[in-house]
Amino acid sequence: MPITDVVFDYCGVLLDWRPELTMEGLVSTPIIRRVLDRADPHGFWYYDLMSDIGWSPEQVLTDFRRHHPHDDDLNEAMRLYFANYRRAFAGMMPGMPALLHDLHARGYRLWGLTNFSTPFVTLAHAEFPAMRLLGGTIVSSEERCAKPDPQIYAIAIERFGLKPEQAMFFDDKFENARAATEAGMHGVRFLDAGQALQAVRDAR
Repeated sequence: MPITDVVFDYCGVLLDWRPELTMEGLVSTPIIRRVLDRADPHGFWYYDLMSDIGWSPEQVLTDFRRHHPHDDDLNEAMRLYFANYRRAFAGMMPGMPALLHDLHARGYRLWGLTNFSTPFVTLAHAEFPAMRLLGGTIVSSEERCAKPDPQIYAIAIERFGLKPEQAMFFDDKFENARAATEAGMHGVRFLDAGQALQAVRDAR
């Protein structure tokens, strides 16, 4: 059956999101590397997930300090992330504004499904006009569940009125694309705008 709906992840697909930009020039590079160290079980990436499922900045910063009670530099870096969150967007991913306009002009319905928090989503739509071509976005922090949880795909299918077999979903993470396929959609791991356009064309 022909594709009628295209659903996009945000970070790494539509948006070039770089959390280090919120801290650059304000704390040292070694501190930025430490706060973004994926080996730290209670580092930035753990709390990024907590934000995605609904924790407030205040909850994150309080819990972060509980796990790093004697490291003021690290706590300051984490505070800067929330204080300067507007700086986290380097722009949209290359070619994605043109892709959204192209698909919209061809009559595809466009949607978002993101592991993110509402302030970032609101900012993205204010900063980048092409994002407003999306008919709606499911935001994990509002739903209190995140990809690849099957529940969030079910929410998207119901809320957007999707016929899963006619919907294509792009995510830069393989496990999230696979979960979309398991939910009945055409899940595709995103590489770049050209690959995404070809995938939609090939599915016609």
